[in-house]
Amino acid sequence: MELTFKIEGMSCQHCVMRVRKALESVKGVKSAEVEIGSAKVECTDCKKEDLIEAITKAGYRVVQLE
Repeated sequence: MELTFKIEGMSCQHCVMRVRKALESVKGVKSAEVEIGSAKVECTDCKKEDLIEAITKAGYRVVQLE
């Protein structure tokens, strides 16, 4: 499964690393490509709610899921 998130609150490479690390910690995530304002996640057996929760706990807000 591949999901793309639009994320608010990211402004620098530190934000990118923080979101990437949070997403990669979710069970089932194979890869997370993160840029300022968005993330593309490839995963197996993961729930989008868990990914959104990881982003939120990292301090950012998901505004759109594609």
